[in-house]
Parts: sequence; structure tokens; C-alpha cells
Amino acid sequence: MLRLTELRLPLDHPPQALEETVRERLSLAPDALESFSVFRRGHDARRRSAIKLVYTVDCVVKEEAAVLARFRAEHPNNPHVTIAPDMSWQPPVTQAEGARLASQPEYRRPVVIGAGPCGFMAALMLARMGLRPLLLERGKVVRERTVDTFALWRRAELTPESNVQFGEGGAGTFSDGKLYSQVRDPRFLGRRVLEEFVKAGAPEEILYLAHPHIGTFRLVSMVEHIRAEIEAAGGEYRFGTRVDGLEMEAGTRRITGVRTASGEVIAADHVVMAVGHSARDTFAMLHAAGVQMQTKPFSIGVRIEHPQSVIDTAQFGPSAGNDLLGAAEYRLVHHASNGRGVYSFCMCPGGTVVAATSEVGQVVTNGMSQYSRAERNANSGMVVDLRPGEDYPDEPLAGIEFQRHWERQAFLAGGSNYNAPAQRVGDFLAGRPSTTLGAVVPSYKPGVTPTDLSKCLPAFAVEALREALPRFDRKLRGFAMEDAVMTGVETRTSSPLRLPRAADGHSIGTPGLYPAGEGAGYAGGILSAGIDGIRIAEAVALNMAGRPAEGLGL
Repeated sequence: MLRLTELRLPLDHPPQALEETVRERLSLAPDALESFSVFRRGHDARRRSAIKLVYTVDCVVKEEAAVLARFRAEHPNNPHVTIAPDMSWQPPVTQAEGARLASQPEYRRPVVIGAGPCGFMAALMLARMGLRPLLLERGKVVRERTVDTFALWRRAELTPESNVQFGEGGAGTFSDGKLYSQVRDPRFLGRRVLEEFVKAGAPEEILYLAHPHIGTFRLVSMVEHIRAEIEAAGGEYRFGTRVDGLEMEAGTRRITGVRTASGEVIAADHVVMAVGHSARDTFAMLHAAGVQMQTKPFSIGVRIEHPQSVIDTAQFGPSAGNDLLGAAEYRLVHHASNGRGVYSFCMCPGGTVVAATSEVGQVVTNGMSQYSRAERNANSGMVVDLRPGEDYPDEPLAGIEFQRHWERQAFLAGGSNYNAPAQRVGDFLAGRPSTTLGAVVPSYKPGVTPTDLSKCLPAFAVEALREALPRFDRKLRGFAMEDAVMTGVETRTSSPLRLPRAADGHSIGTPGLYPAGEGAGYAGGILSAGIDGIRIAEAVALNMAGRPAEGLGL
């Protein structure tokens, strides 16, 4: 199979144009193209008056070697025709081998802590290898968790163990469901993640869209299907089971089990720590147990909302509203004169700003979209980078306390009732508090309180944001519109710490503990977390089989 990249066609091209372009690229006779499929489709909107669709296509041709040789001879410096890579995934431990290991009297199942994308992908792969994993999740099954999450949004009632952060599916369940990543993926594990999602009910288009997404409601159904798959393959879930301690062998610090909040000790030689970035009590427990960890930079800022129509027009011009383009996205970066980077984060087209706190007396914002991306507003995090050792002590848990401080300030500024503090962009730029809001209706629930956001952000972040917004308006007309709404605070951009691990996946200094995913500092979204889940499952399986873990990219 050959892979052709950078096939550019007009937005309104007829269906047969793509096949004709493939034939033209390869100079094929009419009967030489046996089949083709779209591997990826994106768009180039740099010229709004002439937006192009950009395809990558895999095709089967007669006499492939001769066709490729002729193309390379005629176009020696053209990199856009190659042999399609093998993207299949082969488990390092076969199901039969895993079943033999699991049948031994002294067998201890691998334990996975956390049912987010990293945890459930690790459990799924371990189950497929016959190793019968046990997955422990502090929160509830996804539909019960949804009820608790809506209670905060609708009635300002927080359930600390069941919310946007905790429960089946992880924090990504209540998000835009973005399924793209910038992590290096030479083994095409991201493709494996997407294929599993499609098998679990995600739309097939996620396999070829350049910026695929699912949306919250489809994610709910998808994680239920994955749970059923894991259980059918011999795995087990336990919900409402928070891990409060580690059991270790004296002297070696080798893991021998975990201790739950109920006092139960579960024996295990292999523990995957796949908690999310908000498992603050778990991080404190690990720190007290002597598990190595280090500070990691993250960012702080706000959510900003505009009418989606403003963003569509700014990005797509006369093609705004085209079904193939969908709701427009943006990515913005500015290097402020005070040395801080300001950037858009987790942009949610046609979505809503949601309450995302997991602790009492704090306000945290995040963004969410449904699959349709059909809500009135676009929203995005607008955040400023932080520096451990300068903005807070260079100590493992200091970033968490920094987050808590500003989340408490946001709670107070919002009225101490889980309303979020909000401010019109015009007022923010002028340095005056907002007393009312304008044409842009904020989507955050349970509600917002117009105020002065400088009360709940560090001064350097306020300064950098005030400089960045007019700059962004030059790139996206209307971005600094007076009535655009900023809602605070956005603090959970990524984990504030990292749990360092060796090349074989073990926590350095704590053999048998496998830090993984976003909470451990090795992922930044659904897809990258799923990729890390596969890699860590491979490492665990190889260790259980007594073989070295090499070339996994850990």
C-alpha cells in the first residue's frame, strides 16, 4: 500500500476529484488504481477566500514497486509518496501466555488505579493479554457520576468523590473530547487508541479527521462499552474505592500491595498509578510514602467566551458555516513583555464553560463541547505560564497549594456559592470591575458574578493577559470585543508535578509502581493519556513475563 500526502483540493470539490488527483499524482492508467481510502483529512484556511481540504490517502495499485520506482525517478525530492507504514499493534505477551501466568497459584493480578483514558486503556490491554487486571476507581460509574456533576452545575451541590475530575472516564469525559495530540508516536499507538474508541461506539471519522473529537455524551457511552470489554476479558472494576496507602517490602521498597480507604489491603506486585491531575490527596499520600516526585510547570488563567459566529467568520470568512469545516477553532500564543507566555488552551468550539472543582470552597473552570459543537459560544482557556521556584517553592506539592490559593480566591470573588467570577473583556482591559455583562451570555453554571478578575489571578498573569488580548485581536478580528466574557479561574491545565520513572516504567526508587498518564506528568489529554496507558500495560506485561521492557518509549 502507498501513502500519498498533501493532496490539496478546493473546499467544494466534487466526489470524484480525489480519485482523479490520486491517479494524477502517480501517473496511473485508468485501471491501475485498485482501491484507496482517506487516512487523514484537514484543511488549510490561511487564505480565507480559497480554503483547501488537505488529504492523506492510502492506496493499493497494480505493480506497486514499479509505480513507486517511476515516481521517485521522476520526482527525486518529493517526499509525499511513500510506502504506508505498518500501524498494527502486537501485544508483547500473548493471551495464551498471559492466561498461563494468571493460572498459577501464586499469581497476583496487576492493579490499575484510576479509570480515566490512561487507566482504562492500560486495563484493556492487560485484559487482552490474559492478565485479568483489577481497576480501582475512587468515583462512581459514569452515569451516576454524571448525575452528581449536574448537581453542581444546576444546584451548586458538590460531591467531592464524584464530579468533573473523579469517576469513570476521568476528567476528559466532561470536555470537548479532543482526540489529537502533539506527542511523538513512532509506534502509531494513537491509531490503536482511536480504533478501540471506534469499536466502543465513537464515530469512524475520528480515524481520519485531522482534529477529531467525540463530545461528552458520546464519551459516556464509549467508556461503558470499554468497561464491558475489559470485564468480558477477565478484568474487574471496583468503584468507590480510593487508594489511601501503599504496601512495600521493607528494605527494597518493592510494592506488595495497596491499602484502600476502607482499610482493605489488596496484594499486588504491579500497580499502575493512573490517577488524574486533580488527585491531590493521592499525591500527598505518595509523597509521604517516599515516592519520588518533582515539580512540573503548569499554567493559570481564565476561560474566555465569544459568539461562535465571530470565531467562524474570523477564521473562515465567506466559508463560515460550511459543514466540512464545522465550528472554527483557534490556537493563539503571545510572548508578553514581562517574560510570560500567554496561550489558548483546550479550545472548545460551540461549547460551554463548566464548573470543574473537586474540593469544597473552590471554583475551577474548564471547557466542554458536545459532538455537534452547536452551542452559541466558543470558549477557550486563556492561560499564562508559571515557574516553579519563582512563583511558588520548587517543592513537589507546592504547585497544588498555589492552585488551591487562587481557586479559593475565585470562590470568594464569585460569592462563596460556586458561582464563578466573570468580567467583560472591555472592563478587564480598562482595569475596572464589571458590574453587568453585555451581549455575550456566559455559559458557566450554576452562574457567574460580575467582578474584577484581578482579585483571583497573580499580578503578572493579569499584566500578561492585558497585553495579549489586543495582540490576539489582530490575528482574530473580534477577539478583544468589549462584551466577550472572561470567567475565572483555570488552574487545572496539567499536573503540577511529575512522578519520575525509569525506561522500564517503574517509579524510580519504588519497583512495582508504574506512574502513568496525565496525573503522573506523562500525558496532556485523552489521546496522549491513552497512548501512555498502552505503553505502561506493555511494560507491566513484560515484567510479569520475566522479559525486559525495551523500545516502549517510556
